[in-house]
Amino acid sequence: MYAVIRSGGKQYRVAPGDVIRVETVGTGTDGQVEFKDVLAVSASAGEIVRPASEARVVGEVVEQGRGAKILVFHYKRKKQYKKLRGHRQSYSAVRITEIAYDGQSFKAPELPKKEPKAKKTAVAAEVKAAAPKAAKKKAVKKTATKKSPAKKK
Repeated sequence: MYAVIRSGGKQYRVAPGDVIRVETVGTGTDGQVEFKDVLAVSASAGEIVRPASEARVVGEVVEQGRGAKILVFHYKRKKQYKKLRGHRQSYSAVRITEIAYDGQSFKAPELPKKEPKAKKTAVAAEVKAAAPKAAKKKAVKKTATKKSPAKKK
């Protein structure tokens, strides 16, 4: 299932679990965002429905930031007119969590929780130190000798 939504003057084709970058959106409670302007919904393969107002697309804000700098350079030849400005567009990365239409609700699978890495123990450090150092060989790089250029007579 997928839906076509409009946000920030642009249209996006989204499916549950997709992460899209849209222009900065105001977040609701718990970072949830609901896209009101749903243009089309596809419930099954090949079937596209133009919903009236009952379609719903919900997402959660994953990240907010600013894009790469774009330089805007204005120039008029022979008039000594040069103007250089930069611009960075703000964005919000939104993960689509649910698309609901006509009593059906398609939800994205839950992301696995990231567990913090276990700290190295003293035992692991001792085992690593006891390993033979002969196993760690360094590659020897041979350097080519420089030839001096032949002298002209």
